[in-house]
Amino acid sequence: MDYSKSGNPKGARSTLRGPDHAQKGAPKSVTPPRETKEELLARMKAAAAAAKKDPKA
Repeated sequence: MDYSKSGNPKGARSTLRGPDHAQKGAPKSVTPPRETKEELLARMKAAAAAAKKDPKA
């Protein structure tokens, strides 16, 4: 039996990726700024107050 022909086929090894893939000079992705602890607490307090005011929502 020829065991080299068994199993899944090998994937293409030298396929070209699209023109957008890691081009030199491409703009870097910017992560959004993190929320500070004070902003987080204010948002949580506002959500708790809204939930207390309207318990069905």
